[in-house]
Amino acid sequence: MKLSSKELQVLTQIAINAATSAGEAINRYDCKDLVVQNKYGKTSLASQVVTEVDILSQKIILEILKPTLKEYDLAVLAEESSDDKQRLENDFFWCIDPLDGTLPFINQKAGYAVSIALVSREGVPFIGVVFDPLTKILYHAIKGQGVFRNNESWFINADSEVKQLTITTDYSLINSDNFKSFCKKLEKIAIKLGYDELNILDAGGAVMNALWVLEQSPGCYVKYPKPKGGSLWDYAATAAIYQEFGAVACDIYGSPLELNRPDSTYMNHNGIIFANDDKIAQAIVVKR
Repeated sequence: MKLSSKELQVLTQIAINAATSAGEAINRYDCKDLVVQNKYGKTSLASQVVTEVDILSQKIILEILKPTLKEYDLAVLAEESSDDKQRLENDFFWCIDPLDGTLPFINQKAGYAVSIALVSREGVPFIGVVFDPLTKILYHAIKGQGVFRNNESWFINADSEVKQLTITTDYSLINSDNFKSFCKKLEKIAIKLGYDELNILDAGGAVMNALWVLEQSPGCYVKYPKPKGGSLWDYAATAAIYQEFGAVACDIYGSPLELNRPDSTYMNHNGIIFANDDKIAQAIVVKR
């Protein structure tokens, strides 16, 4: 099944409604009253923590998206539900992260967001919608139809006078034994590319880390490979935005992201690179 441009626009608006409705519900919560649970079998603190807000947000999103499942024969992959593998059968599936950046949310810091994507069975993102409840900024992209920030066309800052290279990553790398060598490598890359300063951010979840790169370009979001961690829903919506920009969304080896892996929902096995400049991405890509 193919979706027309008009159908993609309709589905995007429904996803926007779902993301903003969930974001408004998230904003009504007082973090002091949260019930925090743990997911067993997860590899990082961020992936272990789930709150009642994650569950509420997903419920709101699924309720709004529900009519589209039958009308457009869509499957669903959502973080707080089990993977029924229907994403491997249907032509398209919704890929949902009801609250990416749970730890920043619990700590009442910037870096959390609602993320919804529409992905083809082949792993191509056609729609990406992200809502930042804290700033109330809405980002979305439709394949072949542009990228938007608060419903206005959005363009990457291409100011050649900017001399700061922004790198975003997550706390697991910041706290790892490899962080010092990681920083040294990035400093060499920054100097080689002609930048005077290196700015490393680690406060957000995967979704906002990727978007902060676009907001503070030039820059790159980097995650090095590890056996587990990072999931399809962490990267699908931002991949749609990056790809529509013509920016780089690939694994650490420069290969395309696998956004519909049949064997797993994990993505970190090959690492992640999101960059708004191909030269930055190529300087960070690891040669096999």
